[in-house]
Amino acid sequence: MRDYVLMTDSCCDLTDYMARELELEVLPLTMHMDGQDYPNDLAGTAISNEEFYKRIRAGKLATTSAVNVGQFQDAMRRVLQSGKDIVCVCFSSALSTTYQSAVIAADDLRSEFPEADIHVVDSLSASLGQGLLLYLAAQQKKAGLTAAELAKWVEENRLSICHWFTVDDLNYLKMGGRVSATTALVGTMLSIKPIMHTSDEGKLVPVSKARGRKAAINALLDKIEALAIRPEEQTMFICHADCELDARAVAQRIKDRFGTKTVYINYIGPVIGSHTGPNTMGIFFVGTQR
Repeated sequence: MRDYVLMTDSCCDLTDYMARELELEVLPLTMHMDGQDYPNDLAGTAISNEEFYKRIRAGKLATTSAVNVGQFQDAMRRVLQSGKDIVCVCFSSALSTTYQSAVIAADDLRSEFPEADIHVVDSLSASLGQGLLLYLAAQQKKAGLTAAELAKWVEENRLSICHWFTVDDLNYLKMGGRVSATTALVGTMLSIKPIMHTSDEGKLVPVSKARGRKAAINALLDKIEALAIRPEEQTMFICHADCELDARAVAQRIKDRFGTKTVYINYIGPVIGSHTGPNTMGIFFVGTQR
């Protein structure tokens, strides 16, 4: 059995340290602000998470772009030239063209490396939902699954990764076309916080509304109660858009309420944060359904 590399992109929002511990090959999407391009590597080399949110809070606007075919070809070719195969797990195809770029790159390289095994899987996930899927996949890799077996495992288990989050400022969703201008205006006036999740199709979908931040966070915790499989045995993830103290408080509530031993916390990176705005928070866990 040939060795293989687990490849992904920076919208997994894992820490650089964890990605290295999991032996992931991570390709950056790009954030654009004030005419500058900022590759979104997990180490924050081009721009730190703290600096990004400082600028966003000051009123700066950002756009984003996917990993392109050439980037995937270069990264995949390096791996294949070393004699290893590839399992590439990408940011949801409903939210980015990154997955399509990886598919095209893999197709182009198969004739150049006919002996290689290249699998590209749509995670149908985002942020630390994608990160949690990769965290679990890396454990399966260490347990001895082949490249083909791991790709199949990811496809079979991706819809068990629950993504539940709340957005603090509806105006960012308005700019991204997620809600109407009227909804954003009324919601802001009434302090309405949408409760959203990532659907089976990998889309961001509003599910319900809460009046105020406290009620929104309570609604997220209630989703663990309703959907989580043996929460006391799980490792859960929390992402936040520059509201770490809130995230730590939520992590403690998860531990107290459900007996969960390990909850990892990290920033929503600049690419996804460009579309959600500051103070967004999400929780990710394994459940009976999304």
